[in-house]
Amino acid sequence: MSNNHFFNKNILRAYDIRGEFGNTLNNIDAERLGNIFASSFSPKQKVIIVCRDGRLSSPELVENLKKGLYESGADVIDIGLGPSPMLYFAAHYLKSDGAIMVTGSHNPPNHNGFKIMRGKIPFFGKDILDIGEKARNGEWNYRLGSKEDYFISDKYIDVLLKSIKLDKFNKSLKVAWDPGNGAAGDIISKIVNLLPGEHTLVNENIDGMFPSHHPDPTDPKNLEQLINLVIDKKLDIGLAFDGDGDRLGVVSSSGNIVWGDQLLAFLSKEVLCDMPNSPIIADVKASQNLFQEIEKLGGVPVMWKTGHSFIKSKMKEISSPLAGEMSGHIFFADRYLGYDDGIYAALRVLELINDKFTLDNFLNSLPKKYSTQEIKIKCSDDKKFRVIEELYSILNNEKIKVNRIDGLRIEKEDGWWLLRASNTQAVLVARIEAKSKKSLKDFQKELNFYLNKFNLSLT
Repeated sequence: MSNNHFFNKNILRAYDIRGEFGNTLNNIDAERLGNIFASSFSPKQKVIIVCRDGRLSSPELVENLKKGLYESGADVIDIGLGPSPMLYFAAHYLKSDGAIMVTGSHNPPNHNGFKIMRGKIPFFGKDILDIGEKARNGEWNYRLGSKEDYFISDKYIDVLLKSIKLDKFNKSLKVAWDPGNGAAGDIISKIVNLLPGEHTLVNENIDGMFPSHHPDPTDPKNLEQLINLVIDKKLDIGLAFDGDGDRLGVVSSSGNIVWGDQLLAFLSKEVLCDMPNSPIIADVKASQNLFQEIEKLGGVPVMWKTGHSFIKSKMKEISSPLAGEMSGHIFFADRYLGYDDGIYAALRVLELINDKFTLDNFLNSLPKKYSTQEIKIKCSDDKKFRVIEELYSILNNEKIKVNRIDGLRIEKEDGWWLLRASNTQAVLVARIEAKSKKSLKDFQKELNFYLNKFNLSLT
């Protein structure tokens, strides 16, 4: 057997490994990942947990991953089918040395990948690139470990419910849940039977083809069914999840979409009441309203890089109790374990809603801003980072001040615009926010002017 393996360079991303199954990603990739990851531990440090989502390719990918881990000395614990947060929980609860989730997250059904932890810490950035280098050099061992299955979902549900204040729940609350046929479906189906209030489930059956709609709650068209359900049945709130359950989408009683930055602002109030002066982290795509709201509530707003691994690492670095992204990743270290869990975030939202504090009331209290949502501009993986670097040079030559935390954020008196390369898709992501409709149009024209230099456009 040749001790050399070549991953497709485009699947080794900033904070995970992800590609199109049968094209850029295959079963041998899974096995070699297992070989290399297991070989990076000492013989005394080798308990590695695996979990998979509901995609059609996930069962064979996880079996090949387990084979690689086992044949390179790992004691492999398979917790079965479930959401990514259940894997993160298992890593803490079982005190594993490593953990790997087989998931394509919010990507199309034929895509898949791996989210990796070392100990309780995200495995990302240079660590991911090192996997590719070690594969090319054949740097892995062969020594047998062990394999076992471990049923942990009931314990995970138990900890979720013990980490919220059930006595604060409005017992008349009417809630719609849409797991989007994703991996959180079984967990959510069990949880709703243990909560006060009236609960309606749709698309709770796990189906890797996602027949109801694409599992990405950041896209308004994927929330249409939930919005109609909330309005038609006069419900108080709708909750939606992505393919692996670490993202949350929220719909208010009037059918308004509550975006990730608005949701974080909503959740910040209670956290900062209990923990004043705490740093609250938001990604670079977030509204200026959020940072101002955190400051007003007595917190310290921190803008940071987009990506669950970057956010989790920053939370630990600065001891932040709460963080979030526009994508709907919400991270609680307050009463919880400091990782992104869409189900737990949903429970914390339900904990806060009552007759006097509704989502719509909160949204109406925020200063009026005009903004786009995330605009995804198709751009190849080879080109997207080059565009960002070349555009930075142009802006720098024009003496325009640029925030480079993640991509390019241009902040002006009337608002801001952002352009960054996605770490999960072959797209550039843009967002624009302004104080007036006129300024919004002006910013759109300005960004389009620069995009045109690369034969790209906002539309």
